[in-house]
Formats: sequence, structure tokens, C-alpha cells
Amino acid sequence: MNRRILLWIAAAALLSAVPARAQAPAGVTGFINREITVDGAAQRYVVYVPLNYSADRKWPVILFLHGAGERGADGIIQSEVGIGTALRRYSSRFPAIAVMPQCAPNPARWDGAMAEFALKALDRTISEYNGDPDRVYLTGLSMGGAGSWYLGTRHPDKFAAVVSLCGRGDLPAISEKLKNVPVWIVVGDQDQPQTVQFARQAHEALKSAGSILVKYTEYPGVPHNCWDKFYAEKELADWLFAQKRSR
Repeated sequence: MNRRILLWIAAAALLSAVPARAQAPAGVTGFINREITVDGAAQRYVVYVPLNYSADRKWPVILFLHGAGERGADGIIQSEVGIGTALRRYSSRFPAIAVMPQCAPNPARWDGAMAEFALKALDRTISEYNGDPDRVYLTGLSMGGAGSWYLGTRHPDKFAAVVSLCGRGDLPAISEKLKNVPVWIVVGDQDQPQTVQFARQAHEALKSAGSILVKYTEYPGVPHNCWDKFYAEKELADWLFAQKRSR
């Protein structure tokens, strides 16, 4: 075997040992079905890419956590509620990448392995789509609202803002860890009394901790599903994209 062939084989072996740099699928926009392996198990998620996406600039990234009704393994249904609905109806308001992981079936929640999955899908998407680490936003509804508190309090330096809808969490952790993070709390006043009470307490706890960045919306006459109304509000996008992580 001549020397040139031997050198070519050695170079090819070396390149195969180096992990490929993450890249977005060229020219693909809209709702994209993705999959990632966490602890040996395949987990599905959806990435939304705006029609005018270009890798030439950095993009805001939204991590959306769905509620209990969208748990499963189809990898799609979680993109049909909440922020997914808003992206379909009001795409011009959201010049951002969105990551929508699907939580495994009962009894899983957005903690433990599912929280790790959500973060892994988020980090992969930031890498693939030139996401801006200073403009990463976390939001969720119901079980996902609780998940937003869970992830937000454990990674307060990762998110430029946290928007939690009708979900409960750890009040001491919220007031301590999120007092310097822009937070928006949303609930309908006809939700379960415990959920409404928690939303009010979280708002007061953050204010008492010195937060000047907390917003609160309590819709009169609205039951648990406050998300259809809230994610359709133009003020959400205006406020969200005005937030930037402080260093």
C-alpha cells in the first residue's frame, strides 16, 4: 500500500474520532420533530424555527414546558398547546427559536430525568441554531408552570425571564433564587383555590424579597385554562423579548 493511501486512511480515522459540530438542518423552518437520548432512552421534542431564520445572527430561544394532558411519547401533542398555538397564530410576534420537549407519561413530571431532558434539548438547540445565551426564556403551563418554577429556581443564571402559568412550586426557593430574574406569574381567579393562593403568595414573596422585576396577571372569571388567553396577549412577546440576562 503506497504512502499516500496510508496517509488518507490515517486522516479519515482521525476525523471520524472528532464529534461533528452541531448544526441546524439547512433551510428547514417551522415545527421540526427532534429526538435526543437521555440516560439511554430516546426522548422526543419539537423545535420551532421562524420562516426568516438565518444562522448569520443570534436568536432568542424559548423553552416551553407543557401540562399533564400532553404527556406521552408521540413527540407532537405538546406543540399544539400554549406557546405552540401562539406561534402558529401570531408568528410575527415571536422572532425566536422555541424548544418544546414532551414529558414522559404518568407519573413523570418536570423534575429529575425530565428536567435533565428539557435542559439537554434546550442546550442542543442553542448550539444548533445559534441561540443567544443571554436571551433564553422559560415558560410553562399547569404541570409545566410547576416545572418552570423547578428549573428556574435551580438554574436562575440560565434564563433571562421566567413565565409561570397556573403552577405551584417551592415558595422559599422562588423568593430567594428568582428575586433578581424577571418573572411573570399568571393565573385565573376561578382556578383551584390552592393554585390561586399560591400565585398570590409567590407574587408577594418576590416583592417582599426585593424584586422589582415581577409581574402578576390574575384573570377574572377564568378557570384553570388561562394559557389560551395569556399566550395570545401581544404584551407577552413585547415584554419577553425586552428581557436580557444580566451578567
